[in-house]
Formats: sequence, C-alpha cells, structure tokens
Amino acid sequence: MDQTGRDDAPASPDETPLPAPPGLLDDIGRLGRAFQKLFGAQLKLLAAELGLARSAVHWLLIAGLVATVAAVGMGLTLLGLMGWLLAQWLGSWAWALAALALVELLFLAGAMVLFRRCMHWMTLPATRGEWNAMMREALRRPDPQGGSRPEDVP
Repeated sequence: MDQTGRDDAPASPDETPLPAPPGLLDDIGRLGRAFQKLFGAQLKLLAAELGLARSAVHWLLIAGLVATVAAVGMGLTLLGLMGWLLAQWLGSWAWALAALALVELLFLAGAMVLFRRCMHWMTLPATRGEWNAMMREALRRPDPQGGSRPEDVP
C-alpha cells in the first residue's frame, strides 16, 4: 500500500504492472467473442426467417380463402349446368332438381360414412403393445353393473 492509501497502486513510481501474457484467459475471451459473432448472425437470420414465415402465413390464409371461394363458385356453376342438362334431357325442371337432390344426398351420405370410418380409425390402437395395454386396463376396471368378472369367480 502506498501513501495515497490505494492497494492497487505500485509501491514506487518505477514499478509498473506488467501486462498479462496471452494465455488461456485470452483464448477464452476470443472464443467467446467468436461465438457471440456467430450466434449473433444466426439470431439475425432466425428473426428474418420468422418475419418471412409470419408474412407467408398471412398470404397462405388469403390464398386458402380465395381457393375456397373459387371452389364453391365452380361447384355451384357445375351444379347449375348439370341441372340445365338434366332439365333438357328429362324435359322437366322438377325432375332435374329432384335428380340433383338425390345425387347431393348420395354424396352427403358417402361423406358421413367416410367421416365415421375416419373417426373409427383414429380410435384404433397403433401397435399390438398398445392393444394389449388397453385390454389389460379394461380387465382391471370394475364392472359397472356390479356383476362379477370371470376371474373373480372361484
């Protein structure tokens, strides 16, 4: 400690602190700056990509809406054309509209059957192990009617 009361001051004016030799701490510092530079660029790239993705989602929603409107318009146009052709063929608008209603009813029934089948497929187990686990769990469950299960009978 010198006369000024500082601990870090040199004891005499001739003594100057020597700079630390380059070593492990310097290498770690340079490594940290390199990582900061690398990941800083990666973060800027990620932010740019997220901005593009956000913009793309809006455009995808707009494109989906336009495609839906166009598909409904095309469907109505084709139904009208088919009704006109049926009216020309059958000679009556009433029979043509009845035939179109029957065709639409058949499509609706087919869509309902397909929907029910898909819902059934979603409930099926994916593997034999999952099926066995479901069966073991079902056997462990108590009977809701209060009757005895086959394994409970002596």
